[in-house]
Parts: sequence; C-alpha cells; structure tokens
Amino acid sequence: MSVLTLRLAGPLQSWGASARFVRRTTEAAPTKSGVIGVLAAAQGLERGDDTGLARLAALRFGVRIDQPGTRVRDFQTAHHAVTGKSMPLSERFYLADAVFVAAVEGDSALVEELHACLRAPVFLPYLGRRSCPPVLPLELNVRHDVDIEGALREEPWQAARWYQNLRRRDERVPLAVLRETVATDPGADVLRDQPLSFATEHRRHGLRTVVSSGVEVPNPMAARARRAGSRTVPSHEPLVPLEEDAL
Repeated sequence: MSVLTLRLAGPLQSWGASARFVRRTTEAAPTKSGVIGVLAAAQGLERGDDTGLARLAALRFGVRIDQPGTRVRDFQTAHHAVTGKSMPLSERFYLADAVFVAAVEGDSALVEELHACLRAPVFLPYLGRRSCPPVLPLELNVRHDVDIEGALREEPWQAARWYQNLRRRDERVPLAVLRETVATDPGADVLRDQPLSFATEHRRHGLRTVVSSGVEVPNPMAARARRAGSRTVPSHEPLVPLEEDAL
C-alpha cells in the first residue's frame, strides 16, 4: 500500500456535499467526492465511467486543514440556454485563501499511476468548481513506508508563508485532520460524499464514515524568528555625527 499526498490551494475553493438548487454551500474541508473528481479528471475518465470511478472511490481518503481560509458568498445570475429565460438568483459559497493537504491510500501501482497523471492531466483539474483553478502543482509526495495517518502527520506545513509568519512564535502548530475510518471507531461521524457515479443523468453519492483528529507539525517560520532574534543589532545613534561636527 502507498499514500499519495496533494496540496490543494488556490484563490477560491468550493467543496459542496449536500447543497442543491439556488443555495450552493461549501464544506470547511475538501470532500472525498471532490478530490476523487480531481484524480478522475487527471486520468481522463469520462463522467459515465462508473467502473473506473469505483476503482478510485475504493481509495482511503484523509485531509489536513493547513490554512482554513475565509468563507465568502457570491450571487450569480444565469439564463436558460434554450429559452433565454432568466433563472432564479443563486447563492454560491467559497473558501478564500485556504490550503489543505489531501491524501489517498491504496494499491501502490494505482497510486503511482495517479501521481503521474497529476503531472500531465488529461482534463483541467479544479478545486470543487470549474471557476476555482489550483495554484502550484497538486502532487506533493508518494510515500510507501507510512499509512494515511503517518503521511498527514509527516507532511511539512503547506500554509502560505504570510500565514505561517502569523504563528512564528509557535515551534509546533496543531492542525485538524479528517480521515476515513470504520463505523466502530470512537467519535466517528458520517458524511454523504462517497462517489458512486458522476454521470450527469444520475449523479449519486453514498455514506462514508470519518473521524476528526489532530496532528502537530513544525513551523519553519519559528526557526527564522529565532535566527533573527539571535543577531546582534548594531548600535546606532543618529546625533553623534552632528555632535562631532559641532566640536
């Protein structure tokens, strides 16, 4: 078994689960359905390829919240493509300036294949909605020596530098983790984001059991702050040259 980690970052992200009709909300973290959709797009799977989707949906999924971002709301209008009639005003919610580390665990050959596909995707990947492109490469690492819990614990903090700098006094930073688990795991919760079909005419999702936990990761900006604080600040008295001239 191997683990593929991804960095999900962009100006906007939107990870809907049960939202429908004119109010489209977003979860606080990427959904399994959304991330599997990213991998399916990279592979070039068609929406109706339920067999190929089942192969990806069998991967175990987890996500770490490195930078929670800010929830923002947008109002959108649209017209019917055939009749030209105005559609109802809709609300769309997004996460701005968020960064996540997602991880999928499964067969080593499939994980390596997905890693290669992310480097040269067939279809353009996006972060939940087509209007949300990612920044920087999506793929981070392929790990063969740890499980999904270990990968999310060992992956360096991926938050933006300005965000890390806000926590520069903290040597280690606590981060929330949502990972897929069995129903008997204490504290387990249920989400409806297990993808069953992406076909336009019958898009379906099943229930998935998840548990919330936390990890602590080193803060690289803390070391920078220590080095800056250890430097000797040269003495400077701006009035000395004026006093010397006066003499």
